[in-house]
Amino acid sequence: MVIEYKRKQDFPMVKEGMVMNEKPKRNLMSPNEKRYKGIRMRKWGKWVAEIREPNKRSRIWLGSYKTAVAAARAYDTAVFYLRGPSARLNFPEQVLQDGNGGEGVGGDMSATLIRQKAAEVGARVDAELRLENKMVEKLDMNKLPEAYGL
Repeated sequence: MVIEYKRKQDFPMVKEGMVMNEKPKRNLMSPNEKRYKGIRMRKWGKWVAEIREPNKRSRIWLGSYKTAVAAARAYDTAVFYLRGPSARLNFPEQVLQDGNGGEGVGGDMSATLIRQKAAEVGARVDAELRLENKMVEKLDMNKLPEAYGL
């Protein structure tokens, strides 16, 4: 098999095992970080969540969050309201703790209400994680755990 190249840009250039015509793939997540369903990371580091509406091509935008966990919890809230208790969740043990008592579960809620509920949960989780990180930063490692009530 003979391949003829007519232009210089048709020649595949290989550098360190990568074809130069290909775009380098970005791996913004660390290899140890768990991937959650329904979320993705923006180039600048924020996490976003969205979900496809059942039997439609449209998506429900669930918001932008500082942490992957907050975005995943927002997604869980939305999928729980759309599909009910049988939905596949990232954090199944925490959905009922988020105040999802069951009203409107299984597709009875509007996209706007689902977006609002998911945003509330995501924002609350982001705030809790931020507060937790601030508390850890203020800990004095020279003190015993009893000094902090642990």
